[in-house]
Amino acid sequence: MDDGFAVDKRLVRHSFDRAAAGYDAAAVLQHEVCSRMLSRLEYIKQSPGTILDAGSGTGNVVPALRERYRNAMLIELDIALAMVKLSNARVSRWQRLLGRGVTPVCADIERLPLRATSVDMIWSNLALQWVNDPQLAFSEMRRVLAPGGLLMFSTFGPDTLKELRAAYAGTDRYTHVNRFIDMHDLGDMLVHAGFADPVMDMETMTLTYADVRALMRDLKAIGAHHMSAGRRPGMSPRAVLAAVESNYESRRYDGRLPATFEVVYGHAWVPQPRTTADGRPIIPIKVRL
Repeated sequence: MDDGFAVDKRLVRHSFDRAAAGYDAAAVLQHEVCSRMLSRLEYIKQSPGTILDAGSGTGNVVPALRERYRNAMLIELDIALAMVKLSNARVSRWQRLLGRGVTPVCADIERLPLRATSVDMIWSNLALQWVNDPQLAFSEMRRVLAPGGLLMFSTFGPDTLKELRAAYAGTDRYTHVNRFIDMHDLGDMLVHAGFADPVMDMETMTLTYADVRALMRDLKAIGAHHMSAGRRPGMSPRAVLAAVESNYESRRYDGRLPATFEVVYGHAWVPQPRTTADGRPIIPIKVRL
């Protein structure tokens, strides 16, 4: 990876900690993608005992997962402590007494503090774009998933914020938009990590804004502004911002400025083992009745 695109994890944690209180009001796209991911579960037959929400944010998916998988234990894991606290605060006292609450964990997806084969399903909505090594993250998810376990995730693809990236081009020597990975490369990483039957697809969503500064405020409100090592230290000079605004204006349509988000969806399974712990082959036997 180009070091200029390496994600500063301390900044990620700090940014999402600051954004936690107002996150749900601003995260329109994140909620929509979450809803579309949930609709995909209609076609997947599984009854997980333990579900890990990797990159859980404010825990907005908890009610839906609880409704669908009533007996499952949920683990809400996020790198930002404020997000974890907010998610945990939403769990009612009665849910806690009944043992139907969630287990809050503040940790990094690239270093999951969970035992091997301890989870039956991993759900991850728009979180993988904040890791530095997606291959490591997938390997960690593969490690903690039990045989037959399911990984379902969404993330952003390379065309995300392409208008903003183009508007910044040539204005200075810094990077201004985070790096996003191609859908096909993510599929290859899943296979390399040991997942089976990966399914990848994508769709483009476009939000519109009155001006560039409104887009930047929106990104800041959800903690999703630029956080790579190659970013400019401090605020951009007025001349740079003026150039960005001027460059972006060429894309105005029907009085609004578009912001493209390439949303990548993926799911894959952990295959059943083919050999025993001592190396003997496992031969499945089907009994005819």
